[in-house]
Amino acid sequence: MSTIDLAGQLSSYTGRLLRERFGRGPESVHASIAKQCIALHIRNFIGPVERFLLSKEEEQAFRYTRELLMKSLLPELSSYVKDQLEIEVSEIFYDWGIHNASGMIVALIKGGEAYTEKYAKQDEVHNQINEVSSKVQRFPDFTTSWWINPRTLMIKREGIMIPLEKELIELGYENTLKTTKRKMEKRYLETTTIAPLLGKELADIYVDWDFEKDKSVIAYTFK
Repeated sequence: MSTIDLAGQLSSYTGRLLRERFGRGPESVHASIAKQCIALHIRNFIGPVERFLLSKEEEQAFRYTRELLMKSLLPELSSYVKDQLEIEVSEIFYDWGIHNASGMIVALIKGGEAYTEKYAKQDEVHNQINEVSSKVQRFPDFTTSWWINPRTLMIKREGIMIPLEKELIELGYENTLKTTKRKMEKRYLETTTIAPLLGKELADIYVDWDFEKDKSVIAYTFK
């Protein structure tokens, strides 16, 4: 089966899985499969209860609800990818764009880090990402990036956490920390010149962390 067929199969399965778990499916799910990762771009996905929470400015409650449901959904998604697509994933990251009810799920493929593809302006992109990282947390130990499709740039960082963050997680403030970091980091990421540097127009930015492994994935989507 071709990569396009596999991506279509994965899109259909993910849409169905979200509908079963959340009671309402997204308008669309676009899957992209590369050597380094799988990306699922989800559009127009929000239920009445979640819309109510956001209308009351309860962003943390919204994210906490999604967090609980995603934790039950992701193992099934990972198993499906392994059994049906014969791809084994190492970590899964996700984020939701509250302003437009969109979302991104990124599954890193085991061994995918071996595939490094240089692209134009990559060093400049890394310099700007590292500068943002140093303002919000610390300069990364390692930064890499790749295009998964012509409109989506993936960036992976490792070794960015500071001792204070680790202590907050130990005290049980993981969800609060993630919500705060997302707001801060997205503000800084939106001020970078990465989009014009690449000759693109910015659409969205998604960012997530694996605190246990001290890794982070950023997805830039362009119009």
